Amino acid sequence: MRYVQNVPAEKDWKLFRKKLPGWQENYMNRLNKEYIKILSQKDKNPSDIFWELEGRLKCDKKLTGVIVRDMSRSNMYGHLIDLLREDAITLDDLSDFSEELQEMMRWLMKPEERWKNEGI
Repeated sequence: MRYVQNVPAEKDWKLFRKKLPGWQENYMNRLNKEYIKILSQKDKNPSDIFWELEGRLKCDKKLTGVIVRDMSRSNMYGHLIDLLREDAITLDDLSDFSEELQEMMRWLMKPEERWKNEGI
């Protein structure tokens, strides 16, 4: 892998800020559908359904796919990794970004291949 700057390129940063709200809306839409499934369960007590949903909401509201607490250029790579790990986005969603950024994200998201290539 080629050397990649610690700070994202300006073009990638601007694109990230533009795309993030849409990615988050799509992710929260998917979460809402999952919540509807939880609420629609007929074979459980209402209290069990309530607490199941409360647990999900408690965890989900902290995800990057829902909220970004520190929106800074220096944290962009970490936010992208979080979004990928949460399945809020896929590597295909990064197709408009620089090749360097895409290469870095592919490398970071496939540790088993990295370990093989580096003899780990």
